[in-house]
Amino acid sequence: MTRTITSISPTDGRVLAEYPETTPDDVRAHIETAAALQAEWESVPITDRSAPMERLAGLLEGHREELAGLMADEMGKPVTQGLGEVDKCAWVCRHYAEHTEQILADQEIQADRAKSYVAYRPLGVVLAVMPWNFPFWQVFRFLAPALMAGNGGLLKHASNVTGCALWIDRLTVEAGFPDGLFRSLVLPSNRVDEVLEHPDVVAATLTGSDPAGRAVAAKAGALLKKTVLELGGSDPYLILADADLERAAETCATSRLINGGQSCIAAKRFIVEAPVADEFTDLLAARLARAVMGDPQSPSTTLGPMARTDLRDELHDQVERSVAAGATLAIGGELPEGEGAFYPPTLLAGVTEGAAVYHEETFGPVAAVITADDLDDAVRIANDTEFGLGAAVFTADVELGERVARDRLQAGSCFVNSFVASDPRLPFGGIKMSGYGRELSDLGMREFLNAKTVVVA
Repeated sequence: MTRTITSISPTDGRVLAEYPETTPDDVRAHIETAAALQAEWESVPITDRSAPMERLAGLLEGHREELAGLMADEMGKPVTQGLGEVDKCAWVCRHYAEHTEQILADQEIQADRAKSYVAYRPLGVVLAVMPWNFPFWQVFRFLAPALMAGNGGLLKHASNVTGCALWIDRLTVEAGFPDGLFRSLVLPSNRVDEVLEHPDVVAATLTGSDPAGRAVAAKAGALLKKTVLELGGSDPYLILADADLERAAETCATSRLINGGQSCIAAKRFIVEAPVADEFTDLLAARLARAVMGDPQSPSTTLGPMARTDLRDELHDQVERSVAAGATLAIGGELPEGEGAFYPPTLLAGVTEGAAVYHEETFGPVAAVITADDLDDAVRIANDTEFGLGAAVFTADVELGERVARDRLQAGSCFVNSFVASDPRLPFGGIKMSGYGRELSDLGMREFLNAKTVVVA
């Protein structure tokens, strides 16, 4: 009997499609094909690799409405946000098509030899284990640098966005990449080890939860295969007393509700200096309440359903436990009636240590306001977390904000007077329980390259 993976709409619960799992024999065949093609691909000049990557960017733009609609169907992203995601994927393709030659250039190092330098060479076939929240962007920020660097790629995508995964296969082939150099494997999570154990798979990258990261890192470590992990986040945003509160509230609300709050780098904990805590809380509540919750296919919707009902129920449990611990519901916090995995914009005020939303990652449209005595107390609270992905500080004193961001906040990306966002030109990743390694920029490309020392006597 053929096993299948079912795609279910989070908007109304209907079955969208059923996909047959990739059989063990086909998994092995796809890995071996990718390895054989990669051995040829790494010898292709970088300028010739750039041509299909540029075409891939164009294909993404040509299908942007269709792809945005698919994301809305499979995981509930409003189509207006899905269009932006597709555009960002085209951007990362063009970025690496243009800059790879410079990134991979040999780096001369003066030593006591006639000639010495570092040459960057591809590793081979890399497995990407990716989540559902940005079903195209998460993949393309791996795919673009990996293929341009001369590697091959295999994708184990989240089961609820299998349609997106198969579209990526189709687009890479249509763009002109060798058919099978990059391949989506339709697998449940419990079959990842099967892929990692194949000797032709040399490394893995995972974006997802802490438990998923631990599992893949443990298996890869036992096999002595490199990993890059981008895991959860409980991003703190510091609101200092001199901040432009109107601007800060607008920016913070935007960050908290992007993708329904289902983002590792979404603003989650708002740590506000006491003199402005009440005013900021009111402003933030008003802006969160403006969200238009509804059908993600509608252009007027700004907040679609969460990706799955079980995730919605877990989020609601965090809210209820936080209220029981003393937090106050400013807005939201009630399960809507009717079908779908919808959850309203929710703001918890007066959050203190011991509340679930103080310590745990909230993966949905729930904001927590925590009052701090002063800057030092705000920094202490911000760093009082096992996560370290992103952070931001809002202040009229930009130099002070930069010092706090640079020297005091414990996170991989720290922004001043803006929400945290990824950019192909900048390295992206976390510290502590948010993972290790970097994606994007030159650092992200070099994660899966052999920095080979070459010495000529």
